[in-house]
Amino acid sequence: MLVIGLNTFQMSQMKINANAITAITGNAAAESKPAADTAGNIDFELDVIPKGMPAIYGKELGVSYDDVSPSNQQKAVAVASQISCEYCCGVDSIIFSDGKAACGCEHSFAMRGLAKYIIKNHGSQYTNDAILEELGKWKTLFFPGPITKKAQVLKAKGIELNYINLASNKYRGAENGN
Repeated sequence: MLVIGLNTFQMSQMKINANAITAITGNAAAESKPAADTAGNIDFELDVIPKGMPAIYGKELGVSYDDVSPSNQQKAVAVASQISCEYCCGVDSIIFSDGKAACGCEHSFAMRGLAKYIIKNHGSQYTNDAILEELGKWKTLFFPGPITKKAQVLKAKGIELNYINLASNKYRGAENGN
């Protein structure tokens, strides 16, 4: 319940532009909107939130990226080693090296379940990176504040904005200067 409350707060603090990302096909499309602070410094707000229904499994599972919102996060639950829940529980990966769950939070449960579902039902349609991208999209919805901050850092460093770079362990801690 604490996680849902935290996510609700984080999402309510974001300025989401509904038109910023319309049809993502694997890469995070980031729209920069210049905003001046009180000192006149320009800051760029990035919207990296996925929108719409996942192409292959969305209808099968009855899920949409749009289902995760501050007002209804329960559908997020309907949704391994290269992605973690570091903003929630701090684990290095959602699974241990033996394949067992490394975390009991709902975020980790959802990402593990989705990975298992895709591998079992659509293994020939997804590469490992494509599965990681899908998990990254959901993680972006679960942790919009930290992921948006990470997007700003990666963009400033000239690093491509895609869901693997944003949500996997590849640039873990970048939002904190690591």
